[in-house]
Amino acid sequence: MKTFFTVICVYFAIVNLWGFISMGIDKRRAERNQWRISEFSLFVPAFLGGALGCIIGMYFFHHKTRHMKFVIGMPLILFIYLAIILWFIFFSPYKLSFM
Repeated sequence: MKTFFTVICVYFAIVNLWGFISMGIDKRRAERNQWRISEFSLFVPAFLGGALGCIIGMYFFHHKTRHMKFVIGMPLILFIYLAIILWFIFFSPYKLSFM
Protein backbone atom coordinates (compact mmCIF):
# COMPACT_ATOMS: atom_id res chain seq x y z
CA MET A 1 0.00 0.00 0.00
CA LYS A 2 2.94 2.35 0.63
CA THR A 3 4.05 1.94 -2.97
CA PHE A 4 0.57 2.84 -4.25
CA PHE A 5 0.49 5.98 -2.09
CA THR A 6 3.97 6.95 -3.32
CA VAL A 7 2.92 6.50 -6.95
CA ILE A 8 -0.18 8.65 -6.39
CA CYS A 9 1.90 11.40 -4.74
CA VAL A 10 4.46 11.38 -7.56
CA TYR A 11 1.66 11.48 -10.13
CA PHE A 12 0.03 14.52 -8.53
CA ALA A 13 3.41 16.25 -8.17
CA ILE A 14 4.16 15.75 -11.89
CA VAL A 15 0.70 16.88 -13.04
CA ASN A 16 0.84 19.99 -10.85
CA LEU A 17 4.31 20.82 -12.11
CA TRP A 18 3.03 20.37 -15.67
CA GLY A 19 0.20 22.84 -14.98
CA PHE A 20 2.56 25.38 -13.40
CA ILE A 21 5.08 25.18 -16.24
CA SER A 22 2.33 25.36 -18.90
CA MET A 23 1.16 28.69 -17.48
CA GLY A 24 4.71 30.02 -17.54
CA ILE A 25 5.37 28.90 -21.10
CA ASP A 26 2.10 30.38 -22.36
CA LYS A 27 2.79 33.68 -20.58
CA ARG A 28 6.24 33.92 -22.16
CA ARG A 29 4.82 33.13 -25.59
CA ALA A 30 2.11 35.77 -25.12
CA GLU A 31 4.72 38.40 -24.30
CA ARG A 32 6.71 37.51 -27.42
CA ASN A 33 3.68 37.26 -29.75
CA GLN A 34 4.47 33.62 -30.50
CA TRP A 35 2.26 30.60 -31.04
CA ARG A 36 0.18 30.08 -27.88
CA ILE A 37 -0.98 27.09 -25.87
CA SER A 38 -4.75 26.64 -26.30
CA GLU A 39 -7.03 27.26 -23.34
CA PHE A 40 -8.17 23.64 -23.55
CA SER A 41 -4.55 22.49 -23.24
CA LEU A 42 -4.09 24.72 -20.19
CA PHE A 43 -7.10 23.05 -18.55
CA VAL A 44 -5.94 19.47 -19.28
CA PRO A 45 -3.46 19.25 -16.37
CA ALA A 46 -6.10 20.73 -14.06
CA PHE A 47 -8.62 18.07 -15.07
CA LEU A 48 -5.98 15.39 -14.48
CA GLY A 49 -5.38 16.55 -10.91
CA GLY A 50 -3.05 19.52 -11.35
CA ALA A 51 -5.46 22.36 -10.61
CA LEU A 52 -3.37 23.62 -7.69
CA GLY A 53 -0.26 23.88 -9.88
CA CYS A 54 -2.27 25.73 -12.53
CA ILE A 55 -3.65 28.17 -9.97
CA ILE A 56 -0.21 28.84 -8.49
CA GLY A 57 1.16 29.31 -12.03
CA MET A 58 -1.66 31.70 -12.94
CA TYR A 59 -0.84 34.03 -10.07
CA PHE A 60 2.93 33.54 -10.08
CA PHE A 61 3.18 34.47 -13.77
CA HIS A 62 0.16 36.87 -13.67
CA HIS A 63 -1.36 34.94 -16.55
CA LYS A 64 -5.06 34.41 -17.32
CA THR A 65 -6.00 36.15 -14.05
CA ARG A 66 -8.56 38.35 -15.82
CA HIS A 67 -10.30 35.49 -17.60
CA MET A 68 -13.30 34.34 -15.55
CA LYS A 69 -13.08 30.91 -17.17
CA PHE A 70 -9.74 30.45 -15.39
CA VAL A 71 -10.38 32.48 -12.22
CA ILE A 72 -13.53 30.47 -11.47
CA GLY A 73 -12.82 27.24 -13.35
CA MET A 74 -9.45 26.31 -11.84
CA PRO A 75 -10.53 26.71 -8.19
CA LEU A 76 -13.76 24.85 -8.99
CA ILE A 77 -11.80 21.91 -10.39
CA LEU A 78 -9.55 21.97 -7.32
CA PHE A 79 -12.60 22.02 -5.03
CA ILE A 80 -14.11 19.03 -6.84
CA TYR A 81 -10.86 17.06 -6.51
CA LEU A 82 -10.60 17.90 -2.81
CA ALA A 83 -14.23 16.86 -2.27
CA ILE A 84 -13.58 13.53 -3.99
CA ILE A 85 -10.43 12.92 -1.93
CA LEU A 86 -12.23 13.79 1.31
CA TRP A 87 -15.11 11.51 0.37
CA PHE A 88 -12.70 8.63 -0.19
CA ILE A 89 -10.99 9.29 3.14
CA PHE A 90 -14.10 9.70 5.30
CA PHE A 91 -17.14 8.17 3.57
CA SER A 92 -15.98 5.57 1.09
CA PRO A 93 -16.87 1.95 1.80
CA TYR A 94 -13.28 1.17 0.78
CA LYS A 95 -10.94 1.99 3.63
CA LEU A 96 -7.68 3.60 2.67
CA SER A 97 -4.67 3.46 4.96
CA PHE A 98 -1.76 5.75 4.32
CA MET A 99 0.87 4.14 6.48
